[in-house]
Amino acid sequence: MNVTKWIGESMCIRKAHRALTALACALALSAAALAQQPAHSTPGKLHIYFVDVEGGQSTLFVTPGGQSLLIDTGWPDNHGRDADRIVAVAKRAGLHRIDYVLLTHYHIDHTGGVPNLVARIPVGTFIDHGPNRQTSDPETEGVYETYQRVLATGKYHRILAHPGLVLPVQGMHVEVLTSDGKFIAKPLPGAGQPNPYCKVSEVRSPDQTENARSNGVLITFGRLRILDLGDLTWDREMDMMCPDNRIGHVDLLVVSHHGWYQSSSPALVDAITPRVAIMDNGATKGGSIPTVRTIRAIPGLAAEYQLHYSNEAGAGNPPAQYLANVQGPDTGNYLEVTASRNGNLSVYNPRTGKTQTYAEPSPR
Repeated sequence: MNVTKWIGESMCIRKAHRALTALACALALSAAALAQQPAHSTPGKLHIYFVDVEGGQSTLFVTPGGQSLLIDTGWPDNHGRDADRIVAVAKRAGLHRIDYVLLTHYHIDHTGGVPNLVARIPVGTFIDHGPNRQTSDPETEGVYETYQRVLATGKYHRILAHPGLVLPVQGMHVEVLTSDGKFIAKPLPGAGQPNPYCKVSEVRSPDQTENARSNGVLITFGRLRILDLGDLTWDREMDMMCPDNRIGHVDLLVVSHHGWYQSSSPALVDAITPRVAIMDNGATKGGSIPTVRTIRAIPGLAAEYQLHYSNEAGAGNPPAQYLANVQGPDTGNYLEVTASRNGNLSVYNPRTGKTQTYAEPSPR
């Protein structure tokens, strides 16, 4: 045997083996990295899921890095229907836990689903406005006490919200604007202009329920701004927005209070000039005729979406392409928004299978 030739061939074989091993390792690491990413993520995008909880609220935000914020948990009972729907969209987003749950207030359609949720998916931190202020209502007091029992297990962190607080969610900027009946004292950067819509908004009596105590947040993702004020009422909107606009322009408005007439004053919705509005109404809850008309008349609005056909609004509903659930038996469809840091956003309607993109307009 030619020893020199044998040694040379052996070295070549070992080099080839090392190269294949390195390639296999690289592929394995790549697969592991992909497995850690949300299954339905898009690199650099923010995903927002508007869950159908039948006229309650539950909105899931998933950042490009996989951090998650859930705003409200829907209703209790119904065999855990709302929690099941939340977990379904969480799994679609590739989540195995929810990092933060922000409770806007203690009404049953917002906080009632907490026990069912924690029984189905791990939760890291709850955020609330402090004690229940509507103690005269047995249902609301019962929801609050049930939530306190969940906290008392010691399994969860808790953050007490206040206006101006920036939540520790990585990948997007979440600032509390309203909490426990209070609101930001100064306009946000770039805001503070006189609000002409205060003059055309009627003055209403102060609301005494938990609605007026809602935690409301502004979420900023690059140039994109998203406003969710929970069930904040008309009177508190005007207190914050008059005589000057403290918020400025937003791109995506989560229509307050499921589109009920107790909220969505022109002083708020016309002043912030959203490009897209999404209403988390039910067939028989929310979607009031006056509010549907007010939202549709917002200057510069490109599109209005609803989670349900509103029986009250009737012919005033938007075209079917903008409805997640049309008239008839409920099908539990959600809406999904995919947002870019440059301000572009797309709305996907699983019922139709269609996606509509709304590009950021020229610099304002």
